[in-house]
Amino acid sequence: MAADLPVSFADVREAAARLKGIAHRTPVLTSRTLNSLVGAEVFIKAENFQRIGAFKIRGAYNAAAQLPPDQLAKGIAAYSSGNHAQATALAARELGTTAVILMPEDAPRSKLAATTGYGADVVTYDRYTQDRIALGHALAEERGLALIPPYDHPHVIAGQGTAALELLEETGPLDALLVPVGGGGLIAGSATAATALHPGIRVIGVEPEAGDDTKRSLEAGERVTVPVPRTIADGQALDTPGAITFPINQRLVDGIALVSDAEIVTAMRFAFERLKIVLEPSGATPLAALLAGRVDSLPRRIGIIASGGNIDVDRFTALVTG
Repeated sequence: MAADLPVSFADVREAAARLKGIAHRTPVLTSRTLNSLVGAEVFIKAENFQRIGAFKIRGAYNAAAQLPPDQLAKGIAAYSSGNHAQATALAARELGTTAVILMPEDAPRSKLAATTGYGADVVTYDRYTQDRIALGHALAEERGLALIPPYDHPHVIAGQGTAALELLEETGPLDALLVPVGGGGLIAGSATAATALHPGIRVIGVEPEAGDDTKRSLEAGERVTVPVPRTIADGQALDTPGAITFPINQRLVDGIALVSDAEIVTAMRFAFERLKIVLEPSGATPLAALLAGRVDSLPRRIGIIASGGNIDVDRFTALVTG
């Protein structure tokens, strides 16, 4: 039972209603070639077709839309390597307010440009020497803004869970669900929805090998901090699971699979050549886990959330042809 957890299935349902007309209901893709390669029936929730190119608009808008009107009018703030930055900027625009976003200096250029393109004011920091959470809180307090964190907030988590809700509404029961793990918001929301709809489903997170903080934390039974990861999966380059997301994932997630940067690139290339879609490294990690055989006792019907496709052409080309 998950009645004592900070996010409920009812919260995900309410988020879905709030997001109607705001977030796209993204397609679910299938591939006979992929099914044959992995020996299972695979359903891909293509969040690369979502607004801003990734799932993050779901959580950002769901959180921002529930702010009191007087606070919303003052503006919102966020810290993010890119996708949550864009999502918060777009949510602010949709709700008629402003956004200030803290982004790392080495954030992908395409994500930085998109964030400013949505009208946000961007402040940069060094992700390897500075604490973005402390900086984000200080920035929000200094400017009187409401801070919407990228994953560690019940409304954000509930919003992200709508991706899995939509997937399962379309596919019916699945044996397993593979979800990328960064701070843990997407998988926490997805696990909340998936286990409520189908209690026997296996929920499996996927992390880059260099950033296995959630795997280590689940094994230790407490949040573990690792060195800031250096991985091509910039959306998963976090060092510690969220304080709110971790207890949810500790209860509802069955395990974590790890993938190498090389395996992520192979998945990106496969997605481009065979599925005809572009995935950013973080968005390709669940596909990478399947193609590389990283999931034990592979079940018959599998859903994966391809979380985003925000990568510029130069970086994509350099990765898949390098």
